[in-house]
Amino acid sequence: MTETLAYGAWKSPVTSDLIVAETIGLGGVIVDGDDIYWTESRPSEGGRNVLVRRTGDGGRQDVTPAPFNARTRVHEYGGGSVTVHRGTAYFSNFTDQRLYRLAAGGAPEPLTPEPGDGTRWRYADAVIDATRQRWIGVREAHSDGQVDNTIVAVDFARQNPGRVLVEGSDFYAAPRLSPDGRTLAWLSWNHPNMPWVGTELWVADITEDGALAQPRKVAGGDAESIGQPRWSPDGLLYLISDRNGWWNLYRCDVRADGVVRPVCPYPAEFAGPQWVFGQASYAFLNPRQIVCTYDEGGRNPLATLDVDSGKLTPLDLPYTGFGSIHVASGRVVCGAGSPTGPGAIVIIDPATGATETLRQTSTAAADPELQRYFTAARHIEFPTENGLTAFAHYYAPHNPDFVAPSGEKPPLVVKCHGGPTSSASSTLSLGIQYWTSRGIAVIDVDYGGSTGYGRAYRERLKGAWGVVDVDDCVNAAKHVCAEGLADAERAVITGGSAGGYTVLAALAGRDFFKGGASHYGVSDVAALARDTHKFESRYLDWLIGPYPAEEELYRERSPLTHADRLDCPVIFFQGADDRVVPPNQTEMMVEALRRRGIPCGYLLFAGEQHGFRRAENIKRALDAELYFYSELVFRTRLSF
Repeated sequence: MTETLAYGAWKSPVTSDLIVAETIGLGGVIVDGDDIYWTESRPSEGGRNVLVRRTGDGGRQDVTPAPFNARTRVHEYGGGSVTVHRGTAYFSNFTDQRLYRLAAGGAPEPLTPEPGDGTRWRYADAVIDATRQRWIGVREAHSDGQVDNTIVAVDFARQNPGRVLVEGSDFYAAPRLSPDGRTLAWLSWNHPNMPWVGTELWVADITEDGALAQPRKVAGGDAESIGQPRWSPDGLLYLISDRNGWWNLYRCDVRADGVVRPVCPYPAEFAGPQWVFGQASYAFLNPRQIVCTYDEGGRNPLATLDVDSGKLTPLDLPYTGFGSIHVASGRVVCGAGSPTGPGAIVIIDPATGATETLRQTSTAAADPELQRYFTAARHIEFPTENGLTAFAHYYAPHNPDFVAPSGEKPPLVVKCHGGPTSSASSTLSLGIQYWTSRGIAVIDVDYGGSTGYGRAYRERLKGAWGVVDVDDCVNAAKHVCAEGLADAERAVITGGSAGGYTVLAALAGRDFFKGGASHYGVSDVAALARDTHKFESRYLDWLIGPYPAEEELYRERSPLTHADRLDCPVIFFQGADDRVVPPNQTEMMVEALRRRGIPCGYLLFAGEQHGFRRAENIKRALDAELYFYSELVFRTRLSF
């Protein structure tokens, strides 16, 4: 029997305790013979990343022992922290950022030296050169304020920081060996480009002494984004390029004519932005057939692709989002998610569609009783500035135990994803269900600049950060309120990192939202340009303009400049050890609001960086945000 109760006051089984106790992060699928590996981020262990192995007989075990944490800090965002070859794992350890080798049944042994002479090294995104007994990957060296990125080879025979194979560019990624071990491919790019703006794909021959010879550019430039180079079983080099306006698949025979030819020129995105290393949105079933995923208007199917005809055949599966795609013995191994079920590592038979689940992000979310409280995303289009259309995922309030009084409209939480070059996802988020199961509507906005809609849509944000994203978030909220789906008088906005900047810019520059939450958001973009890490240190050139030449524009786009216009409650969350968006970004804004008597909260979490990984901090932030809105905006009686 349902109870009539105001929106926002519904009691929900989707609690913060359930979310942090039952949920892990899954990523980094690796296939090694019959064995399958992945990494698990465990909030209950302080966010430690653990390498897990699933053997051919179905057994499962942790590979990296405590306190080792398989996580790299290259580019600060990491990814590609583990490589496995013939049962031996090679991983970066978060605490000291040294590279370790871990043979089956053994203990981790360091391959690289301890930091010395003021130099610290970080390692990521590697392949194993078995012929020459070495690890080849990206190294980031920090010394006296200088950061140098190179591709290096770490010899197994002696402890060493690595022999430099490629240098001279600002950034490198994806070194990949040809099947015969004779050729190395890699990506590079230079400031002020980000990898989704302009990258280059290079190849070089490997000489007898292990050096590289005759480097030559295959594709790319300042106006072409290349990603995920991968060799086919028959020795062709495949890549993803947006030269036609979409991240599509191409191939090249580098030992023949070297021409890059399209494999599937389709108006959809076959890749996402390269924020982290080791992304894999396609893999080879055989030399003539690929399995891949693509983003098409909020849909993310998994499909097989005939490389000769270019024919895509979507698979009929119970999942709507895929990542970290690999192939083992003719079957697909990948991460998968759906709107109402937990994310998982799965095995898929591409011939029959049969699936096997290896590990789930949440055992609780797989419970049919809990799933009764979930609501699925609805992908919507809405009008925005200059006669354009933008996109979002709308989540209606839902709880089988409650109904709202007749005529009442629900409060609204508008979510701004980070990046800002990133996107919202329609797969299950317990963090979103936390709100909707309490009678609060959520709209997750893919504002102009988001990925998944082609290069032209991404470039809407060029020079317009703090304008286009803000307009689109406001217009998304206005649209659902005009449709009667939410209450404009109880609309708040929340976001993290770049999304936190959009939150503050919207609250200071637009008169619509009644409150908000900034999770490690940017308040002073000029200060960020002067004080952030190498990977993003020139990102603002594209988002706003070159600094300091456009210093006045930076001042105008900074929410801190307009703090006197912000007159609604705001709560702030910040990691004390954040190097991407340092704590002073939050503290300047908090101080400005407190001086004016604006209601605001500030939670600073010791030991946290850019994003929270400890269970107790995730729980505290989630409950604090709900309590803050309920007391100061929603005016509802909470039932945790």
